[in-house]
Amino acid sequence: MIDGVLDLLACPRCGGGLAERDGTLGCAAGHSYDLARQGYVNLLGGPEPANADTPLMLQARARVHAAGLFTPVAELVAAAARGGSPVLDVGAGTAHYLVAALGDDPDAVGLALDVSKAAARVAARADPRVGAVVADVWRPLPVRSRCVGTVVCVFAPRNLGEFARVLRPDGRLVVATPGSAHLDGLRDRHGLLRVPEGKDALVAAAAEEFFELVDTHVARYRVAVEAALARDLIAMGPNAFHRVPDDVGAAEVSIDVTVQTYRPLDR
Repeated sequence: MIDGVLDLLACPRCGGGLAERDGTLGCAAGHSYDLARQGYVNLLGGPEPANADTPLMLQARARVHAAGLFTPVAELVAAAARGGSPVLDVGAGTAHYLVAALGDDPDAVGLALDVSKAAARVAARADPRVGAVVADVWRPLPVRSRCVGTVVCVFAPRNLGEFARVLRPDGRLVVATPGSAHLDGLRDRHGLLRVPEGKDALVAAAAEEFFELVDTHVARYRVAVEAALARDLIAMGPNAFHRVPDDVGAAEVSIDVTVQTYRPLDR
């Protein structure tokens, strides 16, 4: 529900607070943004980029999550975020990991931010505690400074300076990145995009300006998947922008994900 996250939002033009009036969100300076009937608000201020998640990608991702293939990853994210409401999920997609991060706390609040309108539509329906916003992580986030307890970033771009700005001094950043073995069993067979070695170390090095690394956990396991689910694993992510093969069969697939927890540096 967008009402539950209004006190977290800032006008992307002037930075002022937003309030709801007559089906729009507006600031004191007169900037106004329509609320979509699906329950999200578009604060992007322009067209979607070409790499925004499509409805087909989101449907594939929902099926993969429903099958439980990434449950151990979601559990690590949830454990790292526990008690850290409000939670901002950047690149939220279906809001699967955001809902996991909110846990069973009825008073927790989640803000799902994604550059894809299709993703915002899905996220707005994910949980009554979630509000969904369309915005670009590479621009200043339409979020007030020092108001967020946890930023979650799972397989998504990382604007570390903005993450540090919106987090409370006692907040945390939870980042999940794929390891080099992620999706082995499909990668070579179908020519999927490769994950560089040591991506978690690269993230940690980039974060040093703003954050201190406090915890690291790795989910690494193999799962047997039928052909349809194997195809969904390819179709749910960036490989879908290249080509989803027609000849995907059943496979044993590696899941290799590192979950890191950071805290803001004293400033």
